[in-house]
Amino acid sequence: MLRPVIALAAFGLETRRASVAELFTYPLIFAACLLSFAHGANDVANAVGPLAAIVTAVTTGGIAAKAEVPFWVMGVGAIGISLGLALFGPKLIRTVGAEITKLDRARAFCVALSAAITVIAASALGLPVSSTHIAVGAIFGVGFLREFRSNRTNNNLHSNDSPTTLSKKKQRKAKKRKLVRRQHLITIVSAWLITVPAAAALAMAFCLGLDYFMQHSG
Repeated sequence: MLRPVIALAAFGLETRRASVAELFTYPLIFAACLLSFAHGANDVANAVGPLAAIVTAVTTGGIAAKAEVPFWVMGVGAIGISLGLALFGPKLIRTVGAEITKLDRARAFCVALSAAITVIAASALGLPVSSTHIAVGAIFGVGFLREFRSNRTNNNLHSNDSPTTLSKKKQRKAKKRKLVRRQHLITIVSAWLITVPAAAALAMAFCLGLDYFMQHSG
């Protein structure tokens, strides 16, 4: 059913990767929408979960085993994620989309689709995950695959060349071509390792502060 549509879209395109990547415009839009849906199903739910628990405790006067989620609570989450995207999203989008590795439409489609499937599967299992971390992991996967293929191709091309054909410096450069920026890799992995214990420490500090305030407020 899709073959005539693809054939029509591919008509007149050159047999180059850049031209073929143009076919992934609409699939990429679909995958991005699916990833946005997955983000709302998991990350936003993680954010409004504590608020829903507080609302349930206030309205029922106790802690319920299962908290009800009013519609306005989900609305607060939607507004919050929209404001966060508008205020702080552009910098993160640039980092994830362009500064880790080079992405064309085909590679971006693979990243968005794999991240969306992973997040939706985690949501179906009731696992709280970060769609940002998963998307970054998918980008690393695509980037390291590009790097592996590029280095293997270069090694095959230069394996039969004599030392007079290629200098040792060029041979080392060809063998060590890196298509994933290591600086961002180290920064992101460090952030993953630091943010969880940092959030736990802050939560403990806030909790202790509130307990102290409530005990001495009377």
